[in-house]
Amino acid sequence: MSSVLRLSGPALALGALLIIVTVSLGRGIDVFYLLGVTLVVLGLVGQFLQTRLQRPSQEQGPVPVAVPVRGRWRGLNSPASSVPSHTHRLAQTYALDITHEPEGASPRALDPFWAPMRRPEGFPSFGQEVLAPFDGEVIAVHGTSRDHLSRLSLPGIAYLLLEGFVRSLGAPRHLLGNHVMVRAAGSGAADGPVAVLAHLRRGSSTVQTGERVRAGQVLGQCGNSGNSSDPHVHFQLMDGSDISTAKGVPFTWRYLDEEGAVHTGVPANEELFTAVAEGASH
Repeated sequence: MSSVLRLSGPALALGALLIIVTVSLGRGIDVFYLLGVTLVVLGLVGQFLQTRLQRPSQEQGPVPVAVPVRGRWRGLNSPASSVPSHTHRLAQTYALDITHEPEGASPRALDPFWAPMRRPEGFPSFGQEVLAPFDGEVIAVHGTSRDHLSRLSLPGIAYLLLEGFVRSLGAPRHLLGNHVMVRAAGSGAADGPVAVLAHLRRGSSTVQTGERVRAGQVLGQCGNSGNSSDPHVHFQLMDGSDISTAKGVPFTWRYLDEEGAVHTGVPANEELFTAVAEGASH
C-alpha cells in the first residue's frame, strides 16, 4: 500500500499537466483529458489516504530529548498550541519550528510587501549550529539543496504556498531540504524513534550516514532550504526510519522561559525560550 501511495504526488502532477496541455491545445474532452482527470483524482485520494495512515492511532507519552540548539529561540507551529502542529503527513504531527532570536534582535515579523524576498544570511538563525538531541546513529543525510531567498512577505507567502504544493508532489527531501535523521541508541527496536532536523544550510552537515553521534554533537547549521519561509530549524520525532510511512511521536525539552524558570515540555507558538545545556557540544 505504502509503495503505491508514494506515486500519488507524481500522478497528481502528471494529471494536471495532461489537463493543461489538452485544454491549451483545444483538444476538448478526449482520452488524454480524461486520463488527466483520472490521475488528478487518484493523486488527491492517495495523498489523503497517506495523511490518514500516518495519523497516530493512539496517545503516547512524550519522549524526553535534548534541545538541538544553543541560545535564545522562539517557538513556531508548535504542538503545545495545536495538534497536529503541521500535518500528519510525513510524520509531522508533533513537529516544531524554532527561529533564533538573540537578545536585542528584532522579533521575527512579516514584511507586508517590501522586501518580498531577502537573502537568508540576513537572519539571525542562519548559520546557527544544530545539535543531536540524543545519542544515536545517523540514518540519513542530505545536504545539496540550495538556501533560497526568504518568503516572509505577503507576495512571498503566496509564492511559498504554490511552491510548497509543487514540492509536495515530489520526494520528501524537496520539502525537508537539507536534513539529518538520527535514530536513538538503545531503543530496543531497529526502526525508531528517529529525530528529523530539517531546513539545514547547504554543505553544513558534519556527519555521515552510519556514524554514531552523542547528544549535543554538532550535526550541521540552520539554513533556509526546502519548504521554508525564512531560516529556522524544523524538528520532529517519529516511530520509524521511513518518513513516508512513520507516525509522529511527541517529545519534551528542558528549557528556560524569559523569567529564567525551567520547564519540561515544548515551547508554545511565539514563546521565547533558552536551551538548557545538556551533553557535549562536539
